[in-house]
Amino acid sequence: MPIPLDGGDSILFRPAIPFIVDQPMPFGATGYAQESGLGDITFDLAYAPKSEDGILVAYGIISTLPTGDEDLGMGESTTLGPEYLIGKITPNYVIGAFPNHQWDIAGDRKVNITSSQFFGILLPGDGWSYGTSPTVSYNWESEQWTVPVQVTASKTVIWGGRPWKFGMEVNYYVEKDDYFAPEWMIGFSITPVVENKLLAWFKS
Repeated sequence: MPIPLDGGDSILFRPAIPFIVDQPMPFGATGYAQESGLGDITFDLAYAPKSEDGILVAYGIISTLPTGDEDLGMGESTTLGPEYLIGKITPNYVIGAFPNHQWDIAGDRKVNITSSQFFGILLPGDGWSYGTSPTVSYNWESEQWTVPVQVTASKTVIWGGRPWKFGMEVNYYVEKDDYFAPEWMIGFSITPVVENKLLAWFKS
């Protein structure tokens, strides 16, 4: 949710409030249980100077709040750390990188994780986009990499007078936690363009 400032700069606020359905969780010595519930809320708060020549830059903080259900292995620690975005946008493509790092600042679980999203998206026109945007992470506590090979595609349409983006992504994990992590992941997304209520409150 961008908040424009005078001169073309922006404040960027991006909350993520997950609700998890039937997540397999280890249960007992060898079994698994299906758990559902609220996940930990994560948000970004960043400052983005005015773009010059299509160059995108932003820097700020990322934080996770322990709102999640304990049965999902969440709700244990509050985290905080820096983030940075560098990229370039043109009429034909978007490329860039979005690294961040989080440490635990309160709670019972140690967190020390570096993540970086790398994106390269082609924009051929007619509302289509396709490319890759994998998120690579390293857990310094467990010394474990997570490295996906990812492809994504989406289509933006006008539906009911409002733009909607329908997307799909496929991830294959070439490096992951062997004990409990997926080898493949397929994701679907539906993204409407909605009014930024936070901007209306900010202007008032």
